[in-house]
Order: sequence, then C-alpha cells, then structure tokens
Amino acid sequence: MFAVDVSTTFGAEAECRYRRSNLASALVLGAFLGTACFSSVAQTAPAAQPTGKVVPVDGYAAGDQPDNPGPLATNLSPEIKSKAIVAAMKKVADWQVAYAEPKFNKQWTFAALYDGLLAASKTTGDPKYRDAVLHLAERSDWTLLDNRFPHADDQALGKAYMELYLDDPKSDRKPIRMANTKEIMDRLVVRPDDPNKLLWWWCDALYMAPPVLSRVYLATGDKKYLDYMDRQWWLTSDLLFDKEEHLYFRDSRYLTQKQANGQKLFWSRGNGWVLGGLVKVLQIMPKDYPSRPKYVEQYKQMAARVAVIQGKDGLWRSGLLDPDAYELPEISGSAFFTYAIAYGINENILDRKTYLPVVEKSWKGMLSHIYADGRLGSIQPIDGQPGKFKPSSSYVFGVGGFLLAGSEMNRLAGKH
Repeated sequence: MFAVDVSTTFGAEAECRYRRSNLASALVLGAFLGTACFSSVAQTAPAAQPTGKVVPVDGYAAGDQPDNPGPLATNLSPEIKSKAIVAAMKKVADWQVAYAEPKFNKQWTFAALYDGLLAASKTTGDPKYRDAVLHLAERSDWTLLDNRFPHADDQALGKAYMELYLDDPKSDRKPIRMANTKEIMDRLVVRPDDPNKLLWWWCDALYMAPPVLSRVYLATGDKKYLDYMDRQWWLTSDLLFDKEEHLYFRDSRYLTQKQANGQKLFWSRGNGWVLGGLVKVLQIMPKDYPSRPKYVEQYKQMAARVAVIQGKDGLWRSGLLDPDAYELPEISGSAFFTYAIAYGINENILDRKTYLPVVEKSWKGMLSHIYADGRLGSIQPIDGQPGKFKPSSSYVFGVGGFLLAGSEMNRLAGKH
C-alpha cells in the first residue's frame, strides 16, 4: 500500500473545491437567468414516478436503436452560450427521463446516466433530474449491487449516492445515503491483491470505482480510500496504457490486436471512460496529494492525443485509429472526451486557445445527432470493443456523458 503522512485536512480542502465547482455552475446559470428568458422549448410531460422496489438488473433497459426514430431536431443552436447549451441539455434529459425512468436500475449503464442527470439539475436549475435519481436511490434503499464483489461495475452507482450525500450541508447529511457504499469500499480497501488478476483489469473500471473511492475519502477525511485507489489505478495503467499512443487498451486481450488498417485497436468509449474517471478523481484529489501530478500528466497526454485524432465532423469513431472503417461517429466516447477536455479548460489544466476549438466542434457535432423528440442517437450499444450501429442507437450511458459534457460547456460559456 502506498502510504504517506498526510493530514485529514485534505478532506476539507477537497470539499471546498467540490463546492466551488458546484457554485460556479450555479453562478453561470444565475447570470443567464438574470438577463434572458428561455426560448420556447417543447417539454415532455413528467412521467409518473415508478413505485415499489427497483429491479436491480435489466440488461435490455439501457437503450435501443429503432428503424424509424423520426426527424432530427432543427431548433438547437451550437453557440457556446448558456441559453443554447441549457436548451440542448433539457431537450435530451427530458426525453431520457420520460423514456427510461420506469426502467431505472442499479447497473453501471444507468449509473453513468445518473451522474449526468445530477449535473443537469445543477446546470439548468431544474430539480426534476436530481429528483429522478433521488427517487431511484430511495427505492433501492441506497444499496449497491453486491453479488460479484469486487467488480467495479457494481460499485458505479456509488458516485450518485455519494453526490446526493455530499450535496447536503454537513449538518443535514443523511448517513443512510452513504452507509452501504462505504461498507463495500471498506471491504474493498482491505482486499489483498490477486497476483493472477488485476482488480481493475478493463479500462472502463477507472470510471466506475475510483470516483466512488475518492468521494468516500471526501466524506470521511480518511486517506486510505485515496491511497488504495491510487495503487490500483497505476497497476491498471501499467498494463493497459500505451505510452506511445497515450491511449488505453480496453483490456489485455487487445494489447496485440490491430484494426483493418494495421493500427492498434483503441476503443472510443473505453478511453472516454478513462478521461471521465480522471476528471472525477481530479475534482476531489487534493492539490498536494503526492501522485496527483501523475494523474494530471496522464490526463494531459490523453487529451492531446484525442484532440489530434478528432474527426472533421467534430466527433470520434468507435475505433479511434481507423476512423474510415466506421461510417458513423460514436457519441458516448465523444461526449466523455468533450466533458473531460472542457473541464481541463475550465480548470486551467489545458490551454484554452488550443482546446476550445476542439470542444466547440465536438459540441456542435453531438447536437446534430439529437432527434426532434430529444433522443440522442449514434451511441454504440453495450460492448467492449469498436462496433457498428444504427444512427438512432441511443443508450443511457451516452446520454449521461452528453449531460456531463453540457455541464462543463456551460461553465465555459460563463467564461466566453
């Protein structure tokens, strides 16, 4: 275990930064609301909230790809202005909640959506997205899936639980909201390493579990959660991060596989998961945590590589280094790339002049795949490698990434 004598004031410092980030979003929205009114945007009537206990796992609930999804939206503006960004976020979030809330469950697929919905409420000022996640949490008794411990996918919902816990003032925090998540993280951090198998053996896991550990650290001030996360992150990185391409292989099966053009096989969404995970760790990790510079450096390397291979339409294909092999862009990976790069600009980690054009193009590109009813298309279904899909393909994890991207683009709009 990587041990260092660090005081628990880390928790206080990180919490200040966490709250400043939330306040910044609120200030941008407040400034916008004070000077303009929303244009008329078609809204979906709120769906009746489901009742009873949640069906924990439903593999068919995450999305679909119909043959006839209807026309594309024509009333969205790609301007980097709060009014336009909020309108796009609400259009997509309203459709997704109305369509999917009856099927909300505890799987990783929906966990990413919940992250986006919580961000959407903070950005738009509309509590209904947060309320949908809160209702799911209450019907789930604030528990995670726990029948295949220590699988990171089953811990991903802990991010939303911890956000809902931490968003309350300290005096009003409700212990039940983090109790089960903390209990599982407590079991995790004392688990001996398996010499035959990495804990996080696939790169997606770096979005699923590390942000949970970092938020349990924030809530408790106990650095054991960060230290454990830190050790496991770099074990995974040592195996899967390509130090020449500055991208992650999805897992060890792909270390020697090639695309049709002879290039190494790097999956768009897998690298999106990693960049999203880096953001969520950096949001919490104290500035003087010993290995923080390593995270910042890996983040900057990946952002630079992703920017270079951006498509002419502003988006990225499912197979990053063989874009010509894939007719459609892939929105979930593109959304997490946009989220991560916009965050870096906002936090002065990335050069604004260099990277602002990247996210301006990617945001515009994503808007071109929103349908008139709010469906966000061109999202690769559940998979572990590059693949093909229909233009209408819409899955909740991609929508979560889009809403997270919108939240950071809205912060950028306040600095435009």
